[in-house]
Amino acid sequence: MSTLLIIVNIFILLLFILGLYALQKKHVSFSKRVFLGLGIGIVFGLVLQFIYGAKSDVLKTSIDWYNIVGNGYVKLLQMIVMPLVFISIVSAFTKLKLSNNIGKISSLILSILVGTTAIAAAIGIASTLAFGLDGAQLQQGDAEKARIEQVEQKLGDVQNTSLPQKVVSLLPANPFQDFTGERPTSTIAVVIFAAFIGAAFLGIKRKNPEHAELFSKIVDTLHAIVMRVVTLILRLTPYGVLAIMTKVTATSDYNAIWQLGKFVVASYVALIVMFIVHLLLLTFAGLNPVTYVKKAFPVLTFAFTSRTSAGALPLNVKTQTQDLGVPEGIANFAGSFGLSIGQNGCAGTYPAMLAVMVAPLAGIDPLTPSFILMLVAVVALSSFGVAGVGGGATFAALLVLSSMNLPIAIVGLLISVEPLIDMGRTALNVSGSMTAGLLTSRATKDLDTTIYNEVKETSITA
Repeated sequence: MSTLLIIVNIFILLLFILGLYALQKKHVSFSKRVFLGLGIGIVFGLVLQFIYGAKSDVLKTSIDWYNIVGNGYVKLLQMIVMPLVFISIVSAFTKLKLSNNIGKISSLILSILVGTTAIAAAIGIASTLAFGLDGAQLQQGDAEKARIEQVEQKLGDVQNTSLPQKVVSLLPANPFQDFTGERPTSTIAVVIFAAFIGAAFLGIKRKNPEHAELFSKIVDTLHAIVMRVVTLILRLTPYGVLAIMTKVTATSDYNAIWQLGKFVVASYVALIVMFIVHLLLLTFAGLNPVTYVKKAFPVLTFAFTSRTSAGALPLNVKTQTQDLGVPEGIANFAGSFGLSIGQNGCAGTYPAMLAVMVAPLAGIDPLTPSFILMLVAVVALSSFGVAGVGGGATFAALLVLSSMNLPIAIVGLLISVEPLIDMGRTALNVSGSMTAGLLTSRATKDLDTTIYNEVKETSITA
């Protein structure tokens, strides 16, 4: 009987996929199909949990099959990340778009990422105080105890890595290893390697123009092929979002979410306010925030459902370049750096909230101005240091809490709602990197405002 139910569940998902494909054939807009996939996934997942229960074997097996679509889509995106980053940055050099101002571009992007993370920390502090969150009220079960043990082990790894070591880890000692994504800092290492290749090209162009011209043609060809692969993969977004969201809503622990509802609400209030800050920054730069929301929606939706900034990078870069008018070089720098430096959600809002929650347990008044200023500064600096230890909200929280001599156990006590909050954090991280790309290209006067203001369907069509 259970086998039959599993087959029925698989068949229903296939029907939804065929329905989305039919809409694609009718040229329904990409954004609408992504939003529809999101909505169907939410409802379908809730229905599955209501019928079978979150821990039933039927549901678990059904989700395993759904993962072929959801996780398979994410893996395809991850497959193209390194080739996309490398060839796009080298191409920016061969097209003379990064020849003179690469230092200025990198500095602006990093400054915006770290600066917005400091703002996100301040907003996280304000939200925690406004909702009166208290770390002492959190309960510890078996799952939380196991998580705390893992957290303490990770803390040892964090403390054994100094800031200079983290900086050195960004460099590509073996670029071929970094192309495999083997290290936490592989993406940034590939960016650095590509920049060296680009700089070498500029030198060859001055001394041997014929060789440089041949290399430029090869890079242009590879760039066209890679971008075509990106387009082919991104067309699968509505189906991937459908499967991923079905899994999320079907397997979530709603009882735990209810018990920690106050923290969840406070977290999303902080994340939403920080997103509004992104929109205000774009407004101050003379860009229409509504246009940004409309064009960035598919990217943010995927980041929200998949909880992977790296997987969202191809869609992030393509949207920046083809829909928002950001040059490829800047878009790739902003997107790549944003994977592990200055993450507004994971490295900004989240660690600051936890620090304020546990401060009273260490005998510290979280309302003290000196504590707040110190916390914001530590969060901003740690958001850069996270890159050397793998990134992620857990590492960021450990860095901040250990740096301020605060209890770290709270990181493990929130395991039950971690996936739900991580969805919003990831979307904010991606928005932060896109905002950095837009503001940087605006500051360097490289932004194509005609493309930005153009009213059109997203470039990822049929």
